[in-house]
Amino acid sequence: MTEHFKISLPDGSSREVEPGATPADIAAAIGPGLAKASLAARVNGELRDLNRPFEGDADLALVTSKDVDDALELARHDYAHVLAEAVQNLFPGTQITFGPATDDGFYYDFAPPVDRGPFTEEDLPAIETEMRRIIAADKPLEREVWTRQQLIQWFKDHGESFKAEWAAELPEGEELTVYRAGDWLDMCRGPHLASTGKLKPDAFKLTRVSGAYWRGDQKNAMLSRIYGTGWLDKKQLADHLHRLEEAAKRDHRKLGAEMDLFHLQQEAHGSVFWHPKGYVIWRELEAYMRRAIDGAGYREVKTPQVMDARQWEQSGHWGKYRENMFVIPDEVPNTEDEGPIVSDDADWMALKPMNCPAHVLIFKQGIKSYRDLPMRLYENGCCHRNEPHGALHGLMRVRQFTQDDAHIFCREDQIVEEVRKFCELADRIYRDLGFEGYSIKLALRPEKRFGSDADWDKAEEELRNAVRDAGLATAEYGWEELPGEGAFYAPKLEWHLTDAIGRTWQVGTIQSDRVLPERLDASYIGEDGERHRPVMLHRAIFGSYERFIGMLIEHFAGRLPVWLAPVQAVVATIVSDADDYARDVANQLRAAGIRVETDTRNEKINYKVREHSLAKVPYLLVVGKREAEEGTVAIRRLGSEERQRVVPLETFLAELREEATAPDLR
Repeated sequence: MTEHFKISLPDGSSREVEPGATPADIAAAIGPGLAKASLAARVNGELRDLNRPFEGDADLALVTSKDVDDALELARHDYAHVLAEAVQNLFPGTQITFGPATDDGFYYDFAPPVDRGPFTEEDLPAIETEMRRIIAADKPLEREVWTRQQLIQWFKDHGESFKAEWAAELPEGEELTVYRAGDWLDMCRGPHLASTGKLKPDAFKLTRVSGAYWRGDQKNAMLSRIYGTGWLDKKQLADHLHRLEEAAKRDHRKLGAEMDLFHLQQEAHGSVFWHPKGYVIWRELEAYMRRAIDGAGYREVKTPQVMDARQWEQSGHWGKYRENMFVIPDEVPNTEDEGPIVSDDADWMALKPMNCPAHVLIFKQGIKSYRDLPMRLYENGCCHRNEPHGALHGLMRVRQFTQDDAHIFCREDQIVEEVRKFCELADRIYRDLGFEGYSIKLALRPEKRFGSDADWDKAEEELRNAVRDAGLATAEYGWEELPGEGAFYAPKLEWHLTDAIGRTWQVGTIQSDRVLPERLDASYIGEDGERHRPVMLHRAIFGSYERFIGMLIEHFAGRLPVWLAPVQAVVATIVSDADDYARDVANQLRAAGIRVETDTRNEKINYKVREHSLAKVPYLLVVGKREAEEGTVAIRRLGSEERQRVVPLETFLAELREEATAPDLR
């Protein structure tokens, strides 16, 4: 009797198939429409090729374009392979290395032929044309299992020294796979679509070329990395390219220069030079946050920038975070000889990469009672992290940054309530700052972690309950749980904001930590007269001021809410006869607390309008002889389609005063 495999489908039905049958066979048996729409399969939860035979009884879910995440990953992986084949077709002698899918596309690293230099963006149109030819050929993508020695020998025989090197390091006995498209092949785990023709020739675009070291090591050969973006259809690609165009217009580095907010330079790599106008934004946010935390019962503290290495050893950061810390000797000998500046037995200090250990030290000063809890300590804490040069990016990734950091020391029975209050505070702040759309995710225990499973069970459930109590664990708030993505010492809630062009940014977090209080021996006296460990809630809303300001600039395309705008109004003259009136208007606005400048230059008014629009000034007040005689101002609102309107100065001042008032959460 022939053996059969039982294949269970998502609707509860099942089918029996003979050995050698594939998910594609089942799709065809169900109907031609599904057979055409199917891209891959999940077999017992594992994403697999549609034509890979079943190995036994299995649960099967067919993947179509409606399963967007899986479908996009498959398509982008295939685009990377097609890119590699196209480059080798056009430029014989090119060696291939690696080509993964990315969040919005794909890339592939190449070693160009020895007789030519690195690839450039001028090569991209020809490569795109060849990729479309390969897609149109609709070549089957066939999975083959090879031995390690077969792989090594094949790559050596075909001049692929990089791939041969990588294959030689793979474990003996591991199942190794290649994917073949006609005569071309590449070593790959898969899965892939059934054929190149499953890709859409008008749903991808090559975007740029950069250098990349083999295996990410600058001691190794420099390769050419070609990037592309790939989607499921032409509309998705067009939407993405539009978002990129919008993102380029909103780039905070570009707007920061146009608005004279900040700059960065090599003399302080990874640190920000804030100009007066940019620092106004910082100060307004800082003042706003202080009002918020004062109203929420926090007490602000200030802790040292430099702390002894022994403290970081005790907290656990020295062992797990040392390479990201700026370390300095405790004392540099004052010597005139030419010996080492720092002796081998020097004591070491480190610039703090985070504030939490210092806050524990404040908590430990004096005996704490259960009646003192919760204790909420807040700090606008300046931190330093030794980020790689290549990872730095404007305000978004820096080496020196300031966190809106706080730690809540509380009893076990206070955790859910404290987290709930934080959820509500974060909600109000994000909405005040123009982020109506956000999602909340719970990052669960990672594989490598401190603490017992019982403690992790408790901490994760506490965070779930708090979000439920706040009414935020709903589809509206994009509630999701992320297995394995918690910190090594605690699970955490994450807030992901959606900006004006649909991008998401992970900003606020709150973590429930029982590890650091234990390691640093923090305790309080309970109602029973015994010592107990507090739970430490690490929390931030902005994340860092630098990154949040960068996000705000891009979210609003530089047109910040009036209360945050560095210059809220400019009084510009049409004729010099109105100069005195312009200064008088500015003085009245300034006396009312408005950040105002005057522009009495001998320039045409259209030139002034363009210049202050580029600087994203919310209000331009145009005054001439008539306005001076009547005590009025002609108002132009940045970004408004409303025509210029003329109103009495007192009327405008009342309107502006209200709009320029910052939200108050007290």
